Amino acid sequence: MIAIIDYDAGNIRSVEKALDFIGAEPVLTRDEDVIRSADKIILPGVGAFGDAMRRLNEYKLTNVIKDVIAQGKPFMGICLGLQLLFEESEETPGVKGLGILPGRIVRFPDNTSDKIPQIGWNSLKINPDSRLFKGITDGSYVYFVHSFYLKAGDESIVAATTEYAGVTVHAAVERDNVFACQFHPEKSSDVGLAILRNFAL
Repeated sequence: MIAIIDYDAGNIRSVEKALDFIGAEPVLTRDEDVIRSADKIILPGVGAFGDAMRRLNEYKLTNVIKDVIAQGKPFMGICLGLQLLFEESEETPGVKGLGILPGRIVRFPDNTSDKIPQIGWNSLKINPDSRLFKGITDGSYVYFVHSFYLKAGDESIVAATTEYAGVTVHAAVERDNVFACQFHPEKSSDVGLAILRNFAL
């Protein structure tokens, strides 16, 4: 069973549908006991960093997330869920993230001709040693929707990058049992479903 953490963020149902489609067993929940008993956990979401951290704290989910990760359970963040795993975001100065992984979320530069937020498909440069991208061709396209991007504090955790607005975006990370994608695998066609299979099955 895969627990999808429900903290009133956007786009959670589409992750549930994608997992159903690949034959996983998703359960949408904010129940601590269900999350702790799950085989794997996903933290998805679209929205603002500060609001999301407030809701995670309000629903008493922050300690649960830290505990299951410390126990070694496979854990995946998607979009906002990736950002929340890091220390802080320029979107909401002064609000601390979960701090599971080293790094910070920064705003795309203003002096770019590219549209912000980035909405659409972009290709990935994949770390060949990545477990999340096993069997996926380097240069594959995935779907992004974001105005802020990750600068990982430890580049050894970066599983894939992309280029946008003149910067290198750390588009996916993995360390031990923790995986995360800035893009939306659930909206990234066959490539995205393959990524979800690599994590979920």
